[in-house]
Amino acid sequence: MSNQVHCAHILVKTEQEAKEIFEELADGASFSALAQQKSMCPSRKKGGDLGTFGRGQMVKPFETAAFALEKGQTSQPVKTEFGWHIIKRLG
Repeated sequence: MSNQVHCAHILVKTEQEAKEIFEELADGASFSALAQQKSMCPSRKKGGDLGTFGRGQMVKPFETAAFALEKGQTSQPVKTEFGWHIIKRLG
């Protein structure tokens, strides 16, 4: 089991926004482009790229979802105290 993952995310305020973005991704939209257009996180400037992080560095629901993904997979919307995230594992 890996101790580090490389992820990008899209952070929005509502579950509805997250679901709509998830649908766009399922239809083939670019994760990076959607992150740049719609994410509230400063990482949007880098297409949502958060870089590499280890266990204990992110809030628990985010960490649990991120570490459960296979490389290239995208999560369903995940709720944290910051809002709703869609997470893509890059590595």
